[in-house]
Amino acid sequence: MAEPGRPVRAQGVVGTWPVGRAAPARGFVPAGFGIWPAIVETLREWARAEAGPGRLLPWVPVAFGDGIALYFAADHEPVLWVVATTAAALLLGAILLRRSRLFAAALMIAAVASGFAVATWKTARIAHTVLAKPLYSVSLSGFVETRDIRERTDRFVLRVTAMEAQRSDVKLERVRLSVRKGTAPEVGSFVQLKARLMPPLSPMRPGSYDFSRDMFFQGIGASGFVMGAITASIPPDEGGLRLRYAAFMQGLRDAIDARIRVTLEGDNRAIATALLTGRRDTISTPVNDAMFVSGLGHVLSISGYHMAVVAGVVFFAVRALLALIPGLAVGFAIKKWSAAAALVAAAFYLLLSGAEVATQRSFFMTAVVLIAVMVDRRAITFRTLAVAALIVLALAPEALVHPSFQMSFAATLGLVALVQIGMPNLFASPDHSATARVALWGGREIAMLFLASLIAGLATTPYAAFHFHRVTPYGVLANLGAMPVVSALVMPAGLLGLLAAPFGLDGMFWWLMGLGIDWMVAVSRWVAALPGAVGHIPAFGIAPLIAASLGIILMGLLRTPLRWGGAVVLLTAIAWGLSVRQPDILIAGDGASVAVRGGDGRLHLIRAGKDNFLLQEWLAADADPRDAGNSALAEAVSCDEAGCVTPLADGRLVALASRIDALTDDCSRAALVVTSRSAPPDCAAMVVDRQRLVRQGALALTQRGDGFAVQAVRARGTNRPWSPAAAGEGDFEGALMPRAAAPRSKDATPSEADLQAED
Repeated sequence: MAEPGRPVRAQGVVGTWPVGRAAPARGFVPAGFGIWPAIVETLREWARAEAGPGRLLPWVPVAFGDGIALYFAADHEPVLWVVATTAAALLLGAILLRRSRLFAAALMIAAVASGFAVATWKTARIAHTVLAKPLYSVSLSGFVETRDIRERTDRFVLRVTAMEAQRSDVKLERVRLSVRKGTAPEVGSFVQLKARLMPPLSPMRPGSYDFSRDMFFQGIGASGFVMGAITASIPPDEGGLRLRYAAFMQGLRDAIDARIRVTLEGDNRAIATALLTGRRDTISTPVNDAMFVSGLGHVLSISGYHMAVVAGVVFFAVRALLALIPGLAVGFAIKKWSAAAALVAAAFYLLLSGAEVATQRSFFMTAVVLIAVMVDRRAITFRTLAVAALIVLALAPEALVHPSFQMSFAATLGLVALVQIGMPNLFASPDHSATARVALWGGREIAMLFLASLIAGLATTPYAAFHFHRVTPYGVLANLGAMPVVSALVMPAGLLGLLAAPFGLDGMFWWLMGLGIDWMVAVSRWVAALPGAVGHIPAFGIAPLIAASLGIILMGLLRTPLRWGGAVVLLTAIAWGLSVRQPDILIAGDGASVAVRGGDGRLHLIRAGKDNFLLQEWLAADADPRDAGNSALAEAVSCDEAGCVTPLADGRLVALASRIDALTDDCSRAALVVTSRSAPPDCAAMVVDRQRLVRQGALALTQRGDGFAVQAVRARGTNRPWSPAAAGEGDFEGALMPRAAAPRSKDATPSEADLQAED
């Protein structure tokens, strides 16, 4: 039996493991070293505290996510049965060691292996064909599964039932097609059409976001645009229950949008529709830019905030109504009933908004909180966050590499730490009269709103900088000005509008919603117009982001002063990211665009096409505020019908050869020649030609002496299902070095591929 005053150590609880008691220091201690035993003992005490009951569970999803990250970092697809067997063996080993000192380490290793195995299994389960080369005039027929109305064009996903293409026998399961605005077919309809198909969009530079990976996990094997008319016809079958459900939900969204359109118009209508149905279609470019520059862009994407507001409004409304009935309020658990009603409302909101991965993640987090209320557990805890993260990662492991997941869970971790650690310390002061007066006038709520906005903004900054190359220095100001109105007026009015719409009494609620949206847009425009509202951040690699994530996790999960070690890691990651050297040359995957860093330190653009999206990504990654259409981007670039040249900072020339007959001159004058055709073997310049681009995709070149270090989208040996390696195109080193002129080939006949490209 434990002695009075002596704490009892819990046994058999997940999150505890035996910790040996430190022996007192003995022996001679040299002068000047007397402080070290005390420091070591203090660190040991902190470590014991971090190893206490319940402290292990929050680290399990961290290890599970590490395993998923390792999977996506693999060069080629792992062998599923080997991975699954390894994970099962490690899990069994962790169970057998549950009463050992090695339990914590064994569990973390098993969690890493499990994450790796789950990601591998998910890829194998959804495996489908991905288009490798463009196809022209492809005949397609199939069912329309989704429709996306956008600002300039419409877009829909076609589940293919029949596909015919010349000189190709590839069969795709789903394709995403663009069509003129207003001409997208209805969801659930069976159509026939002709389309031009392109492979999924690969990263536009090494290290940038991989859209092809997203499309793969959505089951889409190609994208393209419709050529000619779309013909509706009689389907060969009914299309299945899933298709009928999709058609029903799309009809419901259209009906809601039609009701909103009666009262609101323009950006107000578009934003209201986006908040309720997830359709971000016709928000004008100025308003959209202002929202993201000000830090309010998260409002336009249904996430944890929206789900929490919906659940919270329903919870408190139902509880207030039930409390008006004395018999229910006294004899029944109306709090649990309210949580159940809120869970149903959150589930309906999930389905109405399209159930995208980001929205699913938000729903799972909200559901865990509401279920905790229903079973009399604390709702906002690190365990709740850990369970939600495990559910999301187990169902959709690909979410880990998506910015919405990273930003949402980083912000939520910061907010949970604020609720569990910061609030008790912040409001633990004695209840003096001055403090009471401040609380009476809402000072505590204002302080909490400020701190919540500040912490969430800081937690998401590394991910916004990595993915979008910008930070929002006035984000806290914008959120303080707009979010109370969105929470108290816009979202509740929208929910009341949904409830009143079947009775024809919804007009007033849409009008109220519009008033709140007017305020939100005004705040975003005002903040976006402030000096320095946009902070441009140059691109940095994944390693600083991993270090920043580790720092945030340490600061959030640790309870002792050891958490400030996370701050050191975070600051180191920031300095690391800001010190990354930017490439001197960027080359598009199709060889049609090249960016060269000149003597002024800025990029000068050579382009044969008009891919403004690509150029804007390059400029953003270089922290360059210029627009892709700026004529100054072509300064120091000389062009003729055959190609263009521009100098590097050291005066050497980089040439983009658009025609075959330009290669002879460029090979003799330029230090580097870029061409989408096959370069002659006797070219004296360093060459990036069609073979290398097909094999490696977009390239980033950094000067190393007289040559260049090469970073490629598809590094040597990489072959993944969403980015399959090109066959028979040769292999390439990770550097380009000058070479002596080779003897001119006797056979200078252009290849068949070059002649086709020339045509």
